[in-house]
Amino acid sequence: MEQLTDLKAILHSKRANIYYLEKCRVMQKDGRVLYLTEAKDQNYYWNIPIANTTVILLGTGTSITQAAMRMLASAGVLVGFCGGGSTPLFSGSEIEWLTPQSEYRPTEYVQAWLGFWFDDAKRLTVAKSFQQARTQYLQRIWEKDRDLKAENIFADDPEISTTLNNYTHQIPHAEKTGDLLQKEALLTKQLYRYAAKATHLNDFIREREATDLANGFLNHGNYLAYGLAATTLWVLGIPHGFAVMHGKTRRGALVFDVADLIKDAIVLPWAFICAKEKATEQEFRQQILQKFTEHKALDFMFDQVKQQAMRDDWS
Repeated sequence: MEQLTDLKAILHSKRANIYYLEKCRVMQKDGRVLYLTEAKDQNYYWNIPIANTTVILLGTGTSITQAAMRMLASAGVLVGFCGGGSTPLFSGSEIEWLTPQSEYRPTEYVQAWLGFWFDDAKRLTVAKSFQQARTQYLQRIWEKDRDLKAENIFADDPEISTTLNNYTHQIPHAEKTGDLLQKEALLTKQLYRYAAKATHLNDFIREREATDLANGFLNHGNYLAYGLAATTLWVLGIPHGFAVMHGKTRRGALVFDVADLIKDAIVLPWAFICAKEKATEQEFRQQILQKFTEHKALDFMFDQVKQQAMRDDWS
């Protein structure tokens, strides 16, 4: 029990590391979790600081030992199996994540979440609150991020401010989830158009199966955001199926709802910037993870989910 306590000393909301690994073997050695890469002349071992890690994505050419999985579970690290470039996700548990088994996670959040979830009107209210928080976070991040300003992406640009203000004013008037989804899709298209113009990628068309850098980086960054969202929900004990916006036919839809809180603010602009600079996948991933940490994306997710679960203004 002392070992488990030490491993969980860093709160999930404060953890800094997400790993995407490929062509390696993850194993336990001397009480640590390592990944092994094979070279022509010798093998190389690299340590994974599991107490400060939220998510590990295992890509092509990877394997993991039972002993390593046991240690990752004890530290509360989510593991996902995925294709090349971290997409798509494959797994046999919780649709896309292998979640550690713990009977000592809090119960108040899932109980409060289910307290409103079966009421359509309350569920829509939470969806609207998420969308308001999403736009406020984007404005806040774009206003203070000097790196984005250096790339000609500004929160006070007339095109962006008008787009965000219009969306913010439309949110309260949505009468059902479908209305909100339509307005959200239009917002995202306008943000794509703005970022593409700012980075001189004017021919960009959003296609998830496309092979260009911008689309690939958007997919990659979105799945990193999904990892943070899945971690948030697992720690708070809320099942992924109790979505408020993204449809009743996808069991993992709440992951998408929570990831949307930070995707537009961080993943979207940097996908275009890194595509313009012809960055590698690793360079893009490092940039995104740095910005997640800099702008406390995981903290923001935790705060928003907890705030919506425990709101006391229901009539």
